[in-house]
Amino acid sequence: MQTLEQLQNGELKGAVSLKLAEELSHFPQEIFELADTLEKLDLSGNNLSELPADFGRLKRLKILFCSENLFTVLPAVLADCPLLDIVGFKSNRIEEVPAKALNPNIRWLILTNNNIAALPAQIGNCSRMQKLMLAGNRLKELPVELSNCRNLSLLRISANRLSRFPQWLLSMPKLSWLAFSGNLFNIRPTITTIPLIDHKELEIGHQLGEGASGIISKASWRPNHEEKEVAIKIFKGAVTSDGLPEDEMLTYIAAGSHYGLVKLLGQISAHPEGKEGLVMELIPQRFFNLGNPPSFASCTRDVFNEDMSLSAQQVIKIASTIASLAAQLHSNGVVHGDLYTHNTLIDGEGNTLFGDFGAACFYDRADTEVAAALERIEVSAYGHLLDDLLGLCKEAGKDQTLLKLATLRDSCITPHVSARPSFQYLVNELV
Repeated sequence: MQTLEQLQNGELKGAVSLKLAEELSHFPQEIFELADTLEKLDLSGNNLSELPADFGRLKRLKILFCSENLFTVLPAVLADCPLLDIVGFKSNRIEEVPAKALNPNIRWLILTNNNIAALPAQIGNCSRMQKLMLAGNRLKELPVELSNCRNLSLLRISANRLSRFPQWLLSMPKLSWLAFSGNLFNIRPTITTIPLIDHKELEIGHQLGEGASGIISKASWRPNHEEKEVAIKIFKGAVTSDGLPEDEMLTYIAAGSHYGLVKLLGQISAHPEGKEGLVMELIPQRFFNLGNPPSFASCTRDVFNEDMSLSAQQVIKIASTIASLAAQLHSNGVVHGDLYTHNTLIDGEGNTLFGDFGAACFYDRADTEVAAALERIEVSAYGHLLDDLLGLCKEAGKDQTLLKLATLRDSCITPHVSARPSFQYLVNELV
């Protein structure tokens, strides 16, 4: 992170990227001195409520983040930046999205956790849009013109006020990652209870990780004077970019037992701060993340370490495990919503553990037409995951089993949603 003083002293001349977080209440005019080079501007965590009328002077700007500020209107001047590609205004106070503010060049738009009640029809002009984050707003409907965004691949509409599921979403040709929990149309089935574990029986150790929805820590569990090393996840309770932590917890419980899931041991009770939490088996240290989350450039596709490679046997084992797990989820009326390699842990033999239910949603299996389409939207995500696995394997172009897997991949990502296979079909083909 740079400082305003550095900017004012001319020390940042020629900068391509600029990040300032100093409780700014006004846009620093000195930023315009970087107009010839500046491509990424991050002004998150300030007290800004507007951008200057001549903001379009930043002609080379591609990425703008203004999250955690005081904007009540998405600035119309965004339209004046011809190369603007990624825009983030998460956790502001935005109530209005002017039609002009929707720069048609935008590929990734983040408006999570605001007060937006409606979107203009002109959002359908954003033909490059691949990723649209709208969770935690007050939307009562989505403009049908959004269906014109044929490149839309990831959509988050959880925790809004939609009374009906937008049926036209079910035929979007590239939609693969969809989250819609926490709306008025949602169902929440009766879920089999799991054991309650008193928080007093847990001795919390060091933190293992932190995500948008909660904190995972190592802990010692002492039931009946025995001691067991476990992992616990304490949910924060706030809306995330994917949805509601409560739905994450309930869908994980509803997923049931599967060899590809980290085993749930129980649900935490009597937390001193009243928070929700889960107790899980501790993941063996030999497991590691298969992929990394998408980059700004890849947008919706995972990226990988340069030295990452897989054998044909590993590819088949990973692909089979995830197909089997996905089939089980959908048989229980659960859309995972985030089927990615960065949510996949593997070991050296290709044993696989899949997780992160932050975007997961319940749906009604009795509505067979909608259920089939929702499953096949997730099948598209699985197709992209297969594409990633094959791309990591040097044998992909000659191994007969992998050549068959490539054919399955192609069937999974066909733009004709109804023509995609079911997960059970994929499981049968992979056995």
